[in-house]
Amino acid sequence: MRTNRMQLQFDAKSVNESFARVAVAAFFAELNPTLDEIADVKTAVSEAVTNAIIHGYQGGEGQVRLFCEVKGRQIHIRIEDDGVGISDVEKAREPFFTTKPELERSGMGFAFMEAFMDEVEVISALGEGTKVIMRKEIGKQEV
Repeated sequence: MRTNRMQLQFDAKSVNESFARVAVAAFFAELNPTLDEIADVKTAVSEAVTNAIIHGYQGGEGQVRLFCEVKGRQIHIRIEDDGVGISDVEKAREPFFTTKPELERSGMGFAFMEAFMDEVEVISALGEGTKVIMRKEIGKQEV
């Protein structure tokens, strides 16, 4: 099975969220995804990167790491931060749950990731940061 990988590291600044989206879309273009598949992956990446910046680093300084791998017809994406971590991952994954209501956050980040990707895994530890691992098969026939 053919594999291709890439990784990026960038400052935890909101201006870099769009860069991450476009970089991932360009990277998996070799799979000839539909416009809907591109939009789905870009949205999921955007939510994960935004969470790292706003919640992980709470607007402070830090680095976000983005790893992508194309394996066959699948795109695997991992987004990591070394921020504050999540105390209750299951609670954080509940729709409408947010720790930043003052920033008008909808609490739908994980729900969007789960809706647009085939698999989403969240690994987090307080004081150590968070990893969001996502997978999507490109070109899969919808039933």
